[in-house]
Amino acid sequence: MNPACRATYSVSETLVDCSKCGHLLDIAYDWNRVPLPGSLKQFESRWSSRRNPLDFSGVWRFRELLPFARDEQIVTIGEGQTILQSSAGVGKYAGFQTGKLLLQYEGLNPSGSFKDNGMTAASTHAHMVGAKVAACASTGNTSASLAIYSSTTRLFETIVFIGSGKIAYGKLSQALDYGAKTLQIQGDFDDALKQVRDVCAARGIYLCNSVNPFRLEGQKSIMFRVLEALNWEVPDWIVVPGGNLGNSSAFGKAFFELKELGLIHRIPRLAVINATGSNTLYQLFEQHKIRWNGGKLDEAKINGFFGQMDTDNRRASTLATAIEINRPVNLLKCLRALEVCDGVVREVSDEAILEAKAQIGAGGFGCEPASAAGVAGAKLLREQGVISPSDQVVCILTGHQLKDPTSTVAYHSVDPARLSAIATAEDDAYATMLSKAGVTQTPAANRPIVVENKFESIMALLDRIGC
Repeated sequence: MNPACRATYSVSETLVDCSKCGHLLDIAYDWNRVPLPGSLKQFESRWSSRRNPLDFSGVWRFRELLPFARDEQIVTIGEGQTILQSSAGVGKYAGFQTGKLLLQYEGLNPSGSFKDNGMTAASTHAHMVGAKVAACASTGNTSASLAIYSSTTRLFETIVFIGSGKIAYGKLSQALDYGAKTLQIQGDFDDALKQVRDVCAARGIYLCNSVNPFRLEGQKSIMFRVLEALNWEVPDWIVVPGGNLGNSSAFGKAFFELKELGLIHRIPRLAVINATGSNTLYQLFEQHKIRWNGGKLDEAKINGFFGQMDTDNRRASTLATAIEINRPVNLLKCLRALEVCDGVVREVSDEAILEAKAQIGAGGFGCEPASAAGVAGAKLLREQGVISPSDQVVCILTGHQLKDPTSTVAYHSVDPARLSAIATAEDDAYATMLSKAGVTQTPAANRPIVVENKFESIMALLDRIGC
């Protein structure tokens, strides 16, 4: 990632960062040796050969665009069967003309999140190098994804490191059910990631976090499927939640490569949306004006920012647990993607995230809180006049609703009067959770209606609500 460092390594090695400059590694291809299609439209021919597992996969049917493995080495469990859909209600809520806001629903992946796009690629590389044990740190989705690939393929054992802070039970249950050995670190995600990186280096364990460059290669395919759904036309904007910044980094790389290869003629703009309680990228990019600058970025200023963060013991805190990350490991790659895509960064409150989540759900697409940050961010950018109501905008819904049902139930069930003051956990756990997150209003809530256990009372209620 340091442009001044020209060190190269073999695809057979398992490094995640450069031994010379210390930066994360990238995957680079000699495109002259790859049989590329004349146009992206040629990938459509694989729709007729879906009995071939590689052509069925929404990642590997684009395998010429991530050509680091031979066909017989590829590990797939049918990932990437995701959809791009318009939601008139969500579009209207966010301030767009009909049909202009689209939702890319990655919750339809086997483990219920976008992570499977990257994990199929990481699992493939692990298989290529003969790894017997793989590990990751996780707020939930990464561990679920790694565990399902391990349990399904039986190619390697899995160890997952989780923090002791907020982790959604819907995600943790997957890792446990799929048989992963789970270590709970007395710390947050950033602590767990530091430990797993050190442990993997010491024990020769294959590391599957997004520091792994092969993870990002798989995540490029989300953009290939977006283009496919748009008949290979490039949208005006891609809006994505920002946590560890793997997706935004992968998307920027995807569009840079497609443009370089002449397969697209323009690059969309990129908006990365932080939660206010976990807004490292927003602070660095929008407030401190840190830029990639062709690789000549101010690393001293970045290091000073993180040093002050440590001194102040600042920790990320948001109900959108999937993006509750203080030290995004793909920060530099994301800064590069923002330059490639003429991008912007915004932050949105937990209250805005949960309201957007309820609107998305009412439109038929249940998603986890982190996913809704994208829609909340698109709405904010419309209000600020950065995005036009006629722009074609794609918001990435990163994970399924059932990944974190607790926040959904809390939003829809708490009496608004309970949010005026923090309730005790014994009194009202849901109100406590929302209040501590700064949620004071739940305007899109769909609350259960209490009714007597009497036929007459139920019929009278149905009359009152017009059913």
